[in-house]
Amino acid sequence: MTTHRIIKLGTVDLDTVESNPIVFRGRLYRFEYIRQRYHANALHNSYFRFVDVEAGVAGRPFGVGLHMGNAFVWDNRVVVTAVEDWGKKHFYQLESEDLVTWTEPRVILTGDGWQGYNTSLCRAGDRFLLTFELGAPKELVGRPFTMFFAESTDLRNWTVLPGRHFDRDIYTGGPMLRWFNGWYYFFYLHAYAGDRGRNCYRQHVARSLDLLNWAWSKYNPILDFGPDDQRPGRGHFTPAQLEKLATADNINVSDLDMCEWQGGLYMVYSWGNQHGVEFLAEAKVENCTEQDFCESLF
Repeated sequence: MTTHRIIKLGTVDLDTVESNPIVFRGRLYRFEYIRQRYHANALHNSYFRFVDVEAGVAGRPFGVGLHMGNAFVWDNRVVVTAVEDWGKKHFYQLESEDLVTWTEPRVILTGDGWQGYNTSLCRAGDRFLLTFELGAPKELVGRPFTMFFAESTDLRNWTVLPGRHFDRDIYTGGPMLRWFNGWYYFFYLHAYAGDRGRNCYRQHVARSLDLLNWAWSKYNPILDFGPDDQRPGRGHFTPAQLEKLATADNINVSDLDMCEWQGGLYMVYSWGNQHGVEFLAEAKVENCTEQDFCESLF
């Protein structure tokens, strides 16, 4: 076991999957993608929001109609990347300096026959690196889903890196990308054959120096599903929701993401059955930086 242990803190919400935490102007926020079927969706449309984690307060909806977003902080602004819809070809970017006023979404990546999904963004030395998930075309993707990479020097204009991908031969989903000391660390959802003839899903990590040749962690899976996922954490739940939590089918732990907070790591992840029964949970790693955690896995 790696010396930096992930400690699960319990479930905070239902019907929520893609989420990632950020620190912006000294506050810890959880970026959330709210789907149409979310239990408290008054807009009846997809949208994004930021939740002040310590206050437990959700901010104003934005990015209405976009899907599967990811938030990144740089130079006192927040950048959100997203896809126009599940399996659509356009990836968008929008920005804010106050989490209230947002630029108009603009297309940053698109391709013939692309079926787009999740993104993840990080700083990599003197540039920025974006990974984006595609399910098609088959001649490009191989076995869905596959991650591809684009780079930018100004966090505005993106260039796809030809020939770089992860991984055309296996199912990969829910990316989290980091870079330290020349190494790219790629966290992803790994599918495997479970009991009763169905797939199960756990968090794995690999790393690379060139986005071409990858080595897998000897500690995989770094996060697995289990009964601790189903404990209620911070938040308020109705009796019906608590019953749903306790009885839910759980074969999946996915969409792990993290940020540094108060001397350790604050993490979020999703669990459920990968077929519509979905929950959002928190975790932490104590006395650790992102670099410490990534490097300890290899």
